[in-house]
Amino acid sequence: MIIFWFIVIHWYLSLFFQTFFHHRYSAHGMFTMSKGWEKSFFIMSYIAQGSSYLSPYAYGILHRMHHAYADTEKDPHSPKYDRNIFTMMWRTKTIYTNILYGRYPVEERFTKNLPQWMPFDRFGDNWVPRIFWIAFYIWFYITFATQWWMFLFIPLHIIMGPFHGAIINWFAHKTGYVNFKVNDTSKNILPFDFLMLGEGYHNNHHKYGSRPNFGVKWHEFDPVYPVIVLLNKLNVIQLKTTFS
Repeated sequence: MIIFWFIVIHWYLSLFFQTFFHHRYSAHGMFTMSKGWEKSFFIMSYIAQGSSYLSPYAYGILHRMHHAYADTEKDPHSPKYDRNIFTMMWRTKTIYTNILYGRYPVEERFTKNLPQWMPFDRFGDNWVPRIFWIAFYIWFYITFATQWWMFLFIPLHIIMGPFHGAIINWFAHKTGYVNFKVNDTSKNILPFDFLMLGEGYHNNHHKYGSRPNFGVKWHEFDPVYPVIVLLNKLNVIQLKTTFS
């Protein structure tokens, strides 16, 4: 039971910070926050994502490129140009790393108003802290696992952040339903997205890229949006009043 809850907590904490901080804040600027809170969310994202920590800066660029070039050869992660989800993940990882270290040509429009804390991002991307987190996951399973097959979940913890992105970028362009006709293959994976905290409403998001609530129909509940509203009321963030 401890292992089950560890998987669930890690899954949803990592996913929350990726959708809230990396996706909705960094890539789309759906709300603003002070520099102090920004650095706090950098740190909280690192703790939640652990060995799979993603730079909000590099992530923001990747995601903006995805919207601009969806389903074309310039899309950094499109199922149309990869044999399977794992080759897509590797191609995305290569582009991501090259962006992070300035080895990838990036148009200026993709870099505007992105949160930057480069020393922290380089620390999070270093193999020493990544190995520390991997060692922690292994120790946790050695301590609490009661069956041998539970250890098969350790790779999931190691690549949790990129795996969340791959689920959306692969399956939400292959299967699901469509609310809006857009110029790409984006789809909504689940009518009630309990699995991906609203990220599964991908077609809705591609239609309204800056809309903080990813749900549109009555059954499409986005559990992150009420958190955004609450944080706005608490003045942790300042939610923008217009979107497209």
